[in-house]
Amino acid sequence: MSFIKNKLNLGVFAGFTAFIAFSFALDYQIGQDMANNFLIFAEDMVKILPPAFILIGLFEVWVKRETVEANFGQASGFARYIWSVLLAATTVGGTFVAFPVGNSLYQKGAGYNSIFAYVTFASLVMIPMSIIEASILGLEFTLLRIGLSIPLVVTGAHLLGQYFSAINYQLPEDV
Repeated sequence: MSFIKNKLNLGVFAGFTAFIAFSFALDYQIGQDMANNFLIFAEDMVKILPPAFILIGLFEVWVKRETVEANFGQASGFARYIWSVLLAATTVGGTFVAFPVGNSLYQKGAGYNSIFAYVTFASLVMIPMSIIEASILGLEFTLLRIGLSIPLVVTGAHLLGQYFSAINYQLPEDV
């Protein structure tokens, strides 16, 4: 199965590369714009991901399992959501970084509801994004959006966490 998936991914990449090449050869503007957007996105990822993965590696080494279990585990109560918001607000890189951090939290004993809350909050409450949003749309809008989002995320994460715990879900070992 893995071989077929890799072959399919290679085929999609080859098709994309051929489309871009033909777009430049035939002066097709949409294809050229796609190539430029892809390069901008790839450049951003090259700038963000290596430092983020270094920080995740340091987190893996420096933060003890007991600390994660105490603050994000099943026995941490409502405080787990506060810690999830605080961690997510300081996460740079959005969901590209949030998913590996969420996996690291899981490996160190965080509950599903904490992980769901963290990953969702990482898209909602990033400090740099919120500052820019407040400067463009106004502080009232930003506070209203965050104020309405937090209870919804906490409720959704709690319900999903209960469901995953009830069915004894376990992530595959190779994740």
